[in-house]
Amino acid sequence: MGILISETTKEERERIVADSLGNIDGACDGCAAGLAEMYNDYIEGRRELREINMEFRADRSG
Repeated sequence: MGILISETTKEERERIVADSLGNIDGACDGCAAGLAEMYNDYIEGRRELREINMEFRADRSG
């Protein structure tokens, strides 16, 4: 299984994000929920993970 949008279904992308972030329903003052929201464009098939991660890194270093 790949991670590119063209290689996955929406359900697979949801699972990829959930597996990567761990327990997004856990209690950490909303931190994991915010991260999960950041990946909605990937889950919906609008942007690749690479693009989202690059933007996140650029925003943090900025």
